Amino acid sequence: MDTNAFVYTTYIRTTPDELWQALTDPSLTRRYWGVAFDTEWTAGSPMVWDEGGRKTADPEQTVLAAEPGRLLSYTWHTFTPEWAEAVGIGDETYAKLAEERRSKVTFAIEPAGDIVKLTVVHDDLEPDGMIRDLIAEGWPALLSSLKSLLETGEELPEPPR
Repeated sequence: MDTNAFVYTTYIRTTPDELWQALTDPSLTRRYWGVAFDTEWTAGSPMVWDEGGRKTADPEQTVLAAEPGRLLSYTWHTFTPEWAEAVGIGDETYAKLAEERRSKVTFAIEPAGDIVKLTVVHDDLEPDGMIRDLIAEGWPALLSSLKSLLETGEELPEPPR
């Protein structure tokens, strides 16, 4: 495994199918992530990220693997000036992020009795890159909100920045 990878494991009181739906259904991803994905969810399919009407499309944004209830992997989004402005990232930081290689994220879903083990691996990161620092803060908050949504029906409020 990539030594610069970000790895996070959590356990969720849900089923593999419900977790898969929460990772792929735009009506659910919007709730805990603020993002909807426009894709076929098959390996090789292009992905368009829709964040509140701001769409990010790029031929290199693709689904890498999709095995419902088991495994989902895709390349990370392209960093655009519009994205940077929307999330409040300055020009210098944006320029550094845009220079980093494209990373990928993988969700491994495993039944664990009456719960599900979810392991998220975000890898192909630049050593000492800025993306790793950003995702190391973002993934725990996002996955906590996903867990809350699946277990209680309510996502968490967005953490302050």
